[in-house]
Amino acid sequence: MSKLRAALTVIIAALVVFPHVAVGQDGAAAEPDWRRSGVCYEIFVRSFYDSDGDGVGDLRGLIQKLDYINDGDPASQRDLGATCLWLMPISQSPSYHGYDVTDYYRVERDYGTNEDFKLLMFEAHKRGIHVLVDLVLNHASGEHPYFKDALLNPNSPYRDWFLFLPEHPGTLNPWGGDNWHRSPVRDEYYYGFFWGGMPDLNYDTPAVREEAKKVARFWLDEMGVDGFRLDAIKHLFEVDGTVEHAPGTHEFLREFGGYVRSIAPHAYTVGEVWDSVGAMLPYYPDQLDGHFAFEVADAIFEAVRTGSARNLLAPSLRLQREVPHHRWSPFLRNHDQTRTLTELDGDVARAKLAATVLLTMPGLPFVYYGEEIGMTGTKPDPRLRTPMHWKQEPGVGFTDGLYWEPLQPDSLIANVEAQDDDANSLLNLYRRLIHLRSERSALGVGTLVPLTASDGAVAAYLRRNGDDAVMVLINLGTQHLADVTVSSERDVMPAGRYDVRSLLGAADGRSLTVRRSGAIDGYAPHAELLPLAGHVFELTGPSR
Repeated sequence: MSKLRAALTVIIAALVVFPHVAVGQDGAAAEPDWRRSGVCYEIFVRSFYDSDGDGVGDLRGLIQKLDYINDGDPASQRDLGATCLWLMPISQSPSYHGYDVTDYYRVERDYGTNEDFKLLMFEAHKRGIHVLVDLVLNHASGEHPYFKDALLNPNSPYRDWFLFLPEHPGTLNPWGGDNWHRSPVRDEYYYGFFWGGMPDLNYDTPAVREEAKKVARFWLDEMGVDGFRLDAIKHLFEVDGTVEHAPGTHEFLREFGGYVRSIAPHAYTVGEVWDSVGAMLPYYPDQLDGHFAFEVADAIFEAVRTGSARNLLAPSLRLQREVPHHRWSPFLRNHDQTRTLTELDGDVARAKLAATVLLTMPGLPFVYYGEEIGMTGTKPDPRLRTPMHWKQEPGVGFTDGLYWEPLQPDSLIANVEAQDDDANSLLNLYRRLIHLRSERSALGVGTLVPLTASDGAVAAYLRRNGDDAVMVLINLGTQHLADVTVSSERDVMPAGRYDVRSLLGAADGRSLTVRRSGAIDGYAPHAELLPLAGHVFELTGPSR
């Protein structure tokens, strides 16, 4: 009887937190509440928190740290406020990173068990956190039983699950790399875009497509996930030397995305298309729900590094014209890229500007774990994925044992404990911005409206959703700027006088008068803008 009661509790909690979500007319999942104002947090489980002292992060450790991500109490604001987790690969794999999977139906033993994962889902859902898992469909592991059978046995039923040739085709990829690898068993070659230990799956084979759907259904139905991040999707098909964006890729993603929506209308799928906005747009409207906006990340870093706002808004404005706001995801850095603070030469002030831009722009933002405390790291890849810094002590509160990867040199400075009670810390800026995004519909779903500043070092824009309006002004430069003004085109705001209140604890701005034409004309919020400083203002009115 107690088991039945527990099961009913889980079901009721899931129904309360996650009501049914309809499918939109464009074939993608209609916008659920969590995506209206949500922020997703990317976690490498191996590096987040170790619960058993073996030096490796695990699922039970992640469960213990869920309150740091979102404690379920909107009034507390001591958590990050993220409403979504993306977990890097958690399926069984022979590698530390997990992107070469040997069993798509089992949790990596270093992280725990399938039952541990189900407990994580229960605890996450209690707090209003949705969980996305990395789904690696482009390739499997060279140690996967199906590939090993195909490699050893020319008559294997899995032979056409992979790509084999009797001779090397004599071609290299566009970057000069060789994607064809000599078989260790016989005189032939197999295809693996990333390396020989990751043989690509052959999606021209119907059984492979059906297996991908079966895996997706397992994680949605049996494990209870809320969706997937799909790895390296632009490389799914290789056709006559074309190794990215092949027509078959779009055909399969349309089939796969439609299948996920048919069995789990609430699920969310986001794809990795590491390319420009122009290259990303063909992956809409009826393939995956969303994709990462790499060009937006590049524009943010260019603006923050150079001190010029000239090219900052263009990628986001183009996406806004083409795609519903909940269907693309801006970010600063992920697990494959030099961390923000390292990229910015340790300049915390510039890291704060980057965070301010990211979290006041449209889209569904993603934050890589540790970015909020200024963790550092650059290639090789394991140094981008080092253990999370929790405390000012040996082991930094990550483990009682020997951590799987050496810590970064600044681990006793850039950590949660050191920044937790510092109102001016990078951590608390992230907290304020993420919570503001959930509280203000202008920041969550509002239209991005560019403003023209009188100085090229100032990024200026509005976010507007009905009567809710927020103005963002950021001095990207290193000089004090006097009497900087901003202006707009017609019809950006109803005419009248607005009160201008700071949402980040700085001084309020001067009152704003919008002309009868709906234009802002020569508005100066402050007599002086401090260098490397961002302002987020609430506009209330019009009052007369």
